[in-house]
Amino acid sequence: MAMTVAVGNRHESGENINRHLDSSGKYVRYTGEQVEALERVYSECPKPTSLRRQQLIRECPFLANIEPKQIKVWFQNRRCRDKQRKEASRLQSVNQKLSAMNKLLMEENDRLQKQVSHLVSENGYMKQQLTLTTLGTDASCDSVDPTPPQHPLRDANSPAGLMAIAEETLAEFLSKATGTAVDWVQMPGMKPGPDSVGIFAISQKCYGVAARACGLVSLEPMKIVEILKDRPSWFRDCRSIEVFTMFPAGNGGTIELIYMQTYAPTTLAPARDFWTLRYTTSLEKGSFVVCERSLSGSGAGPNATSAAQFVRAEMLPSGYLIRPCDGGGSIIHIVDHINFEGWSVPDVLRPLYESSKVVAQRMTIAALRYVRQVAHETNGEVVYGLGRQPAVLRTFSQRLSRGFNDAVNGFNDDGWSIMHCNGAEDITVAVNSTKHLNSFSDPLSFLGGVLCAKASMLLQNVCPAVLVRFLREHRSEWADFNVDAYSAATLKAGAFAYSGMRPTTFTGSQIIMPLGNTIEKEEMLEVVRLEGHSLVPEDSFLSRDVHLLQICTGVDEDAVGACSELVFAPVNEMFPDDAPLVPSGFRVIPVDSKTGDAQDLLTANHRTLDLTSSQDVGSTPETGSSPSSRCILTIAFQFPFENNLQENVANMACQYVRSVISSVQRVAVALSPSGLIQIPGSKLSPGSPEAVSLAIWICQSYKQHFGSDLLRTDSLGGDALLRQLWDHQDAILCCSLKPQPVFMFANQAGLDMLETTLVALQDIALEKIFDESGRKALCPDFAKLMQQGFACLPSGMCVSTMGRHVSYEQAVSWKVFSDCEDNNNNRLHCLAFLFANWSFL
Repeated sequence: MAMTVAVGNRHESGENINRHLDSSGKYVRYTGEQVEALERVYSECPKPTSLRRQQLIRECPFLANIEPKQIKVWFQNRRCRDKQRKEASRLQSVNQKLSAMNKLLMEENDRLQKQVSHLVSENGYMKQQLTLTTLGTDASCDSVDPTPPQHPLRDANSPAGLMAIAEETLAEFLSKATGTAVDWVQMPGMKPGPDSVGIFAISQKCYGVAARACGLVSLEPMKIVEILKDRPSWFRDCRSIEVFTMFPAGNGGTIELIYMQTYAPTTLAPARDFWTLRYTTSLEKGSFVVCERSLSGSGAGPNATSAAQFVRAEMLPSGYLIRPCDGGGSIIHIVDHINFEGWSVPDVLRPLYESSKVVAQRMTIAALRYVRQVAHETNGEVVYGLGRQPAVLRTFSQRLSRGFNDAVNGFNDDGWSIMHCNGAEDITVAVNSTKHLNSFSDPLSFLGGVLCAKASMLLQNVCPAVLVRFLREHRSEWADFNVDAYSAATLKAGAFAYSGMRPTTFTGSQIIMPLGNTIEKEEMLEVVRLEGHSLVPEDSFLSRDVHLLQICTGVDEDAVGACSELVFAPVNEMFPDDAPLVPSGFRVIPVDSKTGDAQDLLTANHRTLDLTSSQDVGSTPETGSSPSSRCILTIAFQFPFENNLQENVANMACQYVRSVISSVQRVAVALSPSGLIQIPGSKLSPGSPEAVSLAIWICQSYKQHFGSDLLRTDSLGGDALLRQLWDHQDAILCCSLKPQPVFMFANQAGLDMLETTLVALQDIALEKIFDESGRKALCPDFAKLMQQGFACLPSGMCVSTMGRHVSYEQAVSWKVFSDCEDNNNNRLHCLAFLFANWSFL
């Protein structure tokens, strides 16, 4: 066997793996036959054991002249080279992305420089005009509405006229996407960086509202064009899109005449529709453009009867520019420029229809995020639970969102009609007798339809993301388990009957099982299991758990202009891909500050609820609700029904929705960032005089009983003392002296331990936070407390309102007197408990 001998320290590292040391200490090159045998074993097992290597030598006699140690080194080197190749490939991919982003940033920098030059030129011209004029006119830009752009009249009834409109639309769109046709400013809260989705901008002053985005996506341009043209798949507000006419443009492109309907986000204003021309064509270097604009004439498009519930909005030249990148992927430029005709909505909603930030979040950024999501799923970078394919989970999210939007809007052509209910002036009740939820996998037996109770209201001084996150995590604070169980019963054939619902109790356990989320975590799809037990002895062995398919969006507090939603629908435990869904839920939309009285923003023609005005909320000018943190909350709940039970279900729906509204009302006020706001029904909210007095009594009584200070400093004033008590690391709770003690106050740690709020705290009895063994252990200590005025409890466990067990190292309790300065006139006020070093199990 001929072998090539050489000194190994002079050869390339890539060849070292195919050489070994012979008995004389020189490097000897492996033969092709030896390398083939080793590679075959490596493909089966990259890291063979010592026994496997010895077996390899026995099976291949031509490896007998190689020591086992040298074979081990070969496999080590082979694994190292494989790792280096993967790392080199990854770095090459990262380098390509960085090069593409660098190109994008350089183009953006050039555009900004042109914009600066344009603004400097305009500024000089304005200064010159101001020095020449002698008339004292108000030239404030804020006092003059931007005028709509003027276009020459074109014949939209001939192919030549449509082609001319298409070319004009293309030129105007490109000037917005890559030029200075619009005065773009950076989107607040969306700073570009290594982890950013892209570059986002909104219009500063222009006719209508506009938003712009550009970013890098690892998909080919034609695939991106297909995704973006399918607007209902990524634009949740798109109800339908219909192509009326399509013909070739003569240059390889196509021209389409499109009618699009969108949903209204609230119940307070009609939806919008569009009659547009869409032009798709290719540019040089493999780039593609999809641009679109409205055709003139409010009566254009379908007949008036099909669009009677819509207000015609105007789309100014908008679209998508997709350019290929070297090494794969594409750079996308997206522009949305729309006039929503905000004059036709109530004053409270006008900022919503005149906000570029809202357009950016709901359209522009949503489009780019959706394309990136599909790209990650296509590349296998996204893993979902329960064995569901990403496309199936996206379909579930779209169906939940569409079903909720259908309920909020209640279009006549979908079969919805308004139903008049006694005592439901503040709630709109709509019924759809044509909506039958039959599916192939699980046909439903009822023949009635679906009923929806809905309302919209103004909230002030509450963050939408915080409110929706609380509603998601604390369902027991606002939901009725029996109503959830009733809705879930409609999914079981033969089990639907309003009058025959089985009495069921909710155990308090809510288990959230994630199905998937978008790559930026702005949307979560999950299954919620509510554990319940039947109160009927003969049904005690049956499971009464309720399962909900739920989507939660907009829980990021830093997302400016983002809408927050919590939408859910009952499903079977093992829901099929075509499971029928009857969604209900909440939508909270921030509204920019606007001049005018917030209480006059809703007219008599729009039935609504104002949570803040209906409450006796004490506020001072310094601590009152700020108009800059207003938001619109829309609630819609759907209930299937049988024909003979329509009235019963309608009354139940009104009562339930009114109860939910009341609960959300308390939660919204409790979640207010103002620490001095009063909580309805509670005199012990932080900042109230009663709370300050109670804090003083708690500390004085503690020192009287235990001889030491509860807080580090005993010379604090009232407000400072309350603040230190509120921020104390141990859980401090006070309960009343009723036959069944009920909690009346807790500091922040106490609320966290019980997983509740100050509002809900007043409904929790002392015995409810202990299990059976805990209540038995508490009895002798409680007797000692009542006899001597204080007691020390050993370590133990209690239970939060969510059913989670909490352990604590030590607990003490003492009587709290309302006047501790005069021992002869002490009046017992309440009982206090302190749980030290508590933690969830």
